[in-house]
Parts: sequence; C-alpha cells; structure tokens
Amino acid sequence: MPHVSKKLVAVTSCPTGIAHTYMAAEALQKAAAEKNVEIKVETRGSIGAENALTDDDIRQADAVIIAADAKVDKSRFVGKPLVEVGVSEAIKDAAGLIDRALSAKAPDLVTQVQEIKEERKAQATGWYKHLMTGVSYMIPFTVAGGILIAISFMFGIETAATEGTFAYVLNYIGGQAGFGFMVPILGAFIAYSIADRPGIAPGMAAGFLANSVGAGFLGAIVGGFLAGYLVYYLNKWIRLPRTLEGMKPVLILPLLGVGITGLIMVYVLNKPMAAIMTGLQNWLTGLSGGSAVVLGLILGAMMAFDMGGPVNKAAYAFGTGLLASQVYGPMAAVMAAGMTPPLGLFLATLLAPKKYTAEEREAGKAAAVLGISFITEGAIPFAAADPFRVIPSIMIGSAVTGALSMAFGCELMVPHGGIWVLPMGNVITHLGLYLLAILVGTVITALVVNLLKPNKE
Repeated sequence: MPHVSKKLVAVTSCPTGIAHTYMAAEALQKAAAEKNVEIKVETRGSIGAENALTDDDIRQADAVIIAADAKVDKSRFVGKPLVEVGVSEAIKDAAGLIDRALSAKAPDLVTQVQEIKEERKAQATGWYKHLMTGVSYMIPFTVAGGILIAISFMFGIETAATEGTFAYVLNYIGGQAGFGFMVPILGAFIAYSIADRPGIAPGMAAGFLANSVGAGFLGAIVGGFLAGYLVYYLNKWIRLPRTLEGMKPVLILPLLGVGITGLIMVYVLNKPMAAIMTGLQNWLTGLSGGSAVVLGLILGAMMAFDMGGPVNKAAYAFGTGLLASQVYGPMAAVMAAGMTPPLGLFLATLLAPKKYTAEEREAGKAAAVLGISFITEGAIPFAAADPFRVIPSIMIGSAVTGALSMAFGCELMVPHGGIWVLPMGNVITHLGLYLLAILVGTVITALVVNLLKPNKE
C-alpha cells in the first residue's frame, strides 16, 4: 500500500560530486513519486549545494535520508528520524531506503548521544572518507588548472612559455591558481573531514609546506591526516571556561594546529616524503615495456571494478594527484579505462540485442553518452542486474585499455572531460593511439560480456 501525505528530505553527496550524487537524487525522486511521497533532495556536488534544504523543509519533514560518501553536517537534522547510507545504496534500492526512512523512529536524547560517540570513534578508522573528502575538494582546482593550461597550449607550447602573451597568462593562471592550490586544498579538506572547520588552516599549511619541497600529494595526504587528528584531539583535550570557549576555533586551535603541524612537517616529514615522491616520479617517468603495461593493467582494472566506488576513486586519486608533479601517463590510462565500461556495454547491446531487455538497450544509449564523457557510472545498471558476468567483462576491457595507453606512452594533462577535451591542442599525446586503446578495450568488453550472457527469453 503506498505511503500517503508523507514528506521526506534527503542529502546526496559522493566523493567527486560528479555522477553518483545526481544519480542517487534522481533514484530517490523517482521512487518517492511511485510511492506518493513528497521529497526534496539537496545535492552536494562538485559545484556545491543545489536545491538546498531550508529550516522549514526540515521542520515539516517526517524523516531524513542521507546518502553520502563524503562528510555531511547532520546537526541540522537533530531530533528527526534519520537513515544514513552510502550513496550507492540509494542508487541500487531507493524504494527500500524510503521505506526504511518512513518506518524510522525519532531518536531519543540517549540514542543521539550514543550515536555521536560512535561517530567520533568511527573517525579513527574512517580514513577513506577523509581522503575522498579531500580529493572531492581538490578536483575543481585540478580540472580548472588542467583545462586552462591545455587552452594555453592551443596557441603553441612556445607561445605559452613566452611572458607577456595571452597564452602565457592562461598558463600562469592554470598553473598557479589551479594546480598551485591542488595540494594545499587536498591537505586542508582531509583535515576538515577529521576535525571540521578548525582543521582547515593546519591542513592547508601542511599541504603548502609539503608542496614547497616537492613532497606533492603524498606529503599533503600525510600532512592532512596529521593536522586533522592533531586538531581533533587538541579540541577534545583543551578545556576552557564557557565564556572563553569561542576562542578555541578562531584562535587557539588554528594557532596550535598550524604551529605544531608546520614544525613536524619541516623538521620530520618533508624530507622523507619528498624523497619518496621523487622516487615515485622517477619510477613512473622511467616506466617502459612490461612495467608500464602492468601498471596500466592494474589501474584499468581498478577503474572498472566498482565503477565510481572506493577502488575506482583510489585509482583516480592516484592519477590526478600526479598531475601536480607533471607525471601525466597514469592519468591518461585512468581516464581511458574509465570510459571503456559504459562504451563497451553500449556496443554489446548493439551487437547482440537479443541478450538484453528493451530497458537495457535504452540504458545502453545513455551509457554511450556517459562513457564518452568519462562517467564510468553509466555501467552500473548493467552491473547491478548481472554482476557476475558484467563486472569481470568490463574489468578485462578496462585493463587492456589501461595497459595499451601506458604502452603507447600516452600522457593526459587534464583530469576529466572524456572525449570532449581530447581535440584541444596538446592535451593528450599520441591522440590516435589513445583513441585506439579506448576502441580496443570497448570491443573486448562487448565481446566478452556477450560471450558470457545468454539470450533473453
């Protein structure tokens, strides 16, 4: 029996804020309409909060759904029945999630206190969420910087290096205002995820100091975690009279956090992290033959394994993090391998339509658009319906694509955009071979999945 005259509010947010955020929102809205339930969904994507919930929206709501893999402030929803899940669960079972929310009971004070304690305990082991929060805030700087640099190269690489030219200015803005902030922002928002706003300044200081000595994104990750947990425990340990508590977030915690974190970075961590980063850069730039192929295979398989999930995001973070260090090969392999799964499944529906339902054939058309735009999540409907055949197939195709991209020596300067950024001058090296790698992986994906799938009745 459908639920009547009920109202829900929801927040969706994935680490990158590009695809899962909006797919989850759409799934919740569709399921709510089918159940005759009113719902308002706030999406917290890469461009910030959209369709923001007001105080009246929350006050009138019967329950709250949070579908997020990045940090979401729950203080607005105190006293409301609340269900919190990962963003992928909202995509897979939105109807069930709505039923859970409508049957949830408002927590009493004891329960709320216990939940807060458990959440704080979870922060000690929530390293992936903290890392992905940092990556999600870093990505806009990476995208903006990479594309501005790519545009400057369209005027010619020599022109972009000639001071006073328009191309030089674009290159400077992309390098300084884009790539220049990548590493500090990564450190800042890892710390923010752990310690909230008091962690931002110490985390950014750690990232800046790491970047200044060439420790790059690895230094920012270590520094961000250091700053975050330092501020978190300082906030817990320092007790002041109530009249002076307001000084902690604006004076005491930033001062101690920046000072202590900075000293540890300068005297302890910077040199070894810079040495590790230099070794990683030298190894990656020196890769050739079999070593390059193996790295491409691994990155490609990771991109397809969970289509936007933790493993996929780990490979993506590795590729984007290296852009600031001017190592571009892994990024090329990552993007090509991320495009292959939805493209391969689209091709599969064309080659063997009898193996797919009418809905799956329609989904294949949408997957093609998502695939060329480097949104791997376009493969999710197929994988959810038949994981044991689809996931191995797309992993094989993406692994081949990643391996070929590395073997061909392809290098990509931008972290997103799919096929739409490739025509820009000097964005990708060996463009023809790069497209060949994507095509080969797409065909392999389609052939393998069709080989495994039976005909539909």
